[in-house]
Amino acid sequence: MERRIYEAAVEGNIISLLKLLQEDALILDRITVSCYGETLLHIASMLGHAEFVQELVGRKPELAGELDSRKSSPLHLATSKGCLDTVKILVSVNPEMCLARDRDGNNPVHIAAMKGRVSVLKELVKVRRNAARMLMERGETILHARVRFDQLEAMKFLMEEMSDHEFVNSKDDDGNTILHLAVADKQVEERQQPQQAYARVGVSRSGLAQISHNTDS
Repeated sequence: MERRIYEAAVEGNIISLLKLLQEDALILDRITVSCYGETLLHIASMLGHAEFVQELVGRKPELAGELDSRKSSPLHLATSKGCLDTVKILVSVNPEMCLARDRDGNNPVHIAAMKGRVSVLKELVKVRRNAARMLMERGETILHARVRFDQLEAMKFLMEEMSDHEFVNSKDDDGNTILHLAVADKQVEERQQPQQAYARVGVSRSGLAQISHNTDS
C-alpha cells in the first residue's frame, strides 16, 4: 500500500488517494516519509500537483511543516519548480514556512529570487515580507544573490518593494555591495553609459549615489 500511495503522489492521482484512504483511513498517519526522507506532500509539491496537495493538507495540515533530508519543506520544493498554485495552497496552511531555512541556509523567498520565479517571489513577499530581509550565507542579502545569479526581473521587483537605502547598500561579509558584485562579474562596464549601468544592476540613481557615498566614507 505504501508503494501505491507514493505512486499516486507522483501522478497526482486524487482518485487513487481517496481509494487508498477508504481502504485504510489511517494511511496518512502510518506513512510519514519515504526512504529518501520525503513525505507525500514533498513529492506532490515538487511536481506541482496542486489538487493533490490541497487534499493532503486538508487532511493533515501539519505536513506543510515537515522537512526532508536536505531540510527543505514542501514550500521550498514548490518554489524551486515555480509551482505558483501549489505555493499559494502551502502558504495558506503554514505561512511561517516562508521563513524556514534549508540545509544551505536559504528560505523559499531566497530560492524564488535565485531561480527567477518572479510570480512565486511576489506571492511569498506578500505573505511574509520580512523573509526577503533574512541574510543568506556570507552575510549576503537577497539583492546580492540576485546580482550573482543575474535574475534582473526578480531584482527589479525587489528594488521596487524594498528600496530603502540601508537595504540596497548592505555589504556582505567581504564588504561588497551589490554594485561591487556587479562590476566584479562584468555586468557593469566602466565604458557603459550611467543609465545602462543603473538598469543593469537594478539600482536607482539615488541608490547608486548612496552606495558611492558609503564606499568613499
